[in-house]
Amino acid sequence: MGRIFGMLLASIIIGPIIGVIARLLIPGRQNITVLKTIGVGIAAAFIGGVIALLFKVDSTSGIDWWQWAIQIALGVIGVGIVAAGGKKA
Repeated sequence: MGRIFGMLLASIIIGPIIGVIARLLIPGRQNITVLKTIGVGIAAAFIGGVIALLFKVDSTSGIDWWQWAIQIALGVIGVGIVAAGGKKA
């Protein structure tokens, strides 16, 4: 339980960065608010952390590149989904 709480706390801190990176990686303009970007980033950071934990790539020596890659990939997918849902036809 302590590990999940730590992961949640880290996700709240890292999540906004993940959201911004995800938005920068998607070409064009996204119709998504800053708060939604932060929310998607936090969710992507947490889910990516859990996935990294399951695959045992969450705590390596040095920078956890695999965990970051998973989190950013989930962030790109999440921002894309939220931005597509906000478009008016």
